[in-house]
Amino acid sequence: MANANVRVRFCPSPTGNPHVGLVRTALFNWAFARHHGGTLVFRIEDTDAARDSEESYQQLLDSMRWLGFDWDEGPEVGGPHAPYRQSQRMDIYRDVAQKLLDAGHAYRCYCTTEELDARRDAARAVGKPSGYDGTCRVVTPEQQAAYEAEGRASIVRFRMPDAPITFTDLVRGELTFTPENVPDFGIVRANGAPLYTLVNPVDDALMEITHVLRGEDLLSSTPRQIALYGALAEIGVGNGTTPQFGHLPYVMGEGNKKLSKRDPQASLNLYRERGFLPEGLLNYLSLLGWSLSADQDIFTMDEMVAAFDIKDVNANPARFDLKKCESINGDHMRRMDVKAFIEACGPWLKAPFAPWAPEAFDQAVFEAIAPHAQTRLTVLSDITANVDFLFLDEPAHDEASWAKAMKEGSDALLRTARAKLEAAEWNAEALKAAVLAAGEEHGLKLGKAQAPVRVAVTGRTVGLPLFESLEILGRERTLARVDAALARLAG
Repeated sequence: MANANVRVRFCPSPTGNPHVGLVRTALFNWAFARHHGGTLVFRIEDTDAARDSEESYQQLLDSMRWLGFDWDEGPEVGGPHAPYRQSQRMDIYRDVAQKLLDAGHAYRCYCTTEELDARRDAARAVGKPSGYDGTCRVVTPEQQAAYEAEGRASIVRFRMPDAPITFTDLVRGELTFTPENVPDFGIVRANGAPLYTLVNPVDDALMEITHVLRGEDLLSSTPRQIALYGALAEIGVGNGTTPQFGHLPYVMGEGNKKLSKRDPQASLNLYRERGFLPEGLLNYLSLLGWSLSADQDIFTMDEMVAAFDIKDVNANPARFDLKKCESINGDHMRRMDVKAFIEACGPWLKAPFAPWAPEAFDQAVFEAIAPHAQTRLTVLSDITANVDFLFLDEPAHDEASWAKAMKEGSDALLRTARAKLEAAEWNAEALKAAVLAAGEEHGLKLGKAQAPVRVAVTGRTVGLPLFESLEILGRERTLARVDAALARLAG
């Protein structure tokens, strides 16, 4: 059911290359907002100056555009809650932190790192929770003056309520966190810089976010955020509402481990470089925790938006399967209009990907082979190796393929096949009949008979449909390549 009041946010940090787990989170937020006719807020968490970079920020924007995501508020779009980069909102956070201190929801903590470590170790030794023990919850003005006279720095800590916090997770159901497991936490560093633990809830409150859909790894911080929303409401920051939370399942990689940024298959750039279609990649990522129906894995983003319900997301970890991702992408390529497929292949038909000279490329020849390629490929970058035999003077022989195909007797078979090809009409059906007849003369079925011909002409044992390829390559070039193979065998 549409609900225009729905407001969700996607708020990545611009650190390094975007990864597929981040994309899955963006996808679920985008689909949720679009399903409800609500608002997607794109927010940039760039308060960590040591790790954030302008290059990564631009890469984030480029990635969102490439994936086809649109947002209603945020960078390049604007909106009533601008600016949407946290680095440009520091005055807001400082003001809110001071209001929390003044209202008693936060306090200055003068504990040194050494003191904190010692108390944590002591707590662990007797089996107690090792979070902050509240030492500075009540500091008299005299103690504060003494600490500052010592030159001690202070952070600002949020004062957690001394009662359990219960909420209903949209994915996991009702959850309860007890006070001993959610101690007071820092919201402002000693140098005055606000922490994620403050800025995210503040922005959610000010931007009137209604639903927070994020990764399971952030679940432990949710009770802290809920408590902070309550304090913000009391001091008049935001509209006084607390968002509903839904924590998305882990994406698992090899060895039952959470897929991390360091895993090669985690980088979004890898999929762009290999020529995945945005819709194919997103279709697969949507299956990591959700499904359209039990018997339908292939669907468009419009179909996903129409059906998406956060309550259908599975809480169990989802395993990333690259082979299935490729297969689904291939299905989306086969659904494309052939003209769109031809256009999409464009980048891989020229430098730096194409091994042939620019003047050797013939668009009409490529358009003739494209429908056959479209039925076979799983990623666009594979087009280069599959059609290079058409645009190179000689096929790029793979030595392993040559050794596999050119068995004893291959020279005799090739001579027979050459004679029959030369005499045949030059169309795929007649060329197939010619090679079939050559094989029969040598006691070979078509599969065995065509292997030496394929390697002689294309350089590889597998590729696009052979006889359609020969038809497009042409009689003269095909026979010349068979002659070259016979000469190599004789030599």
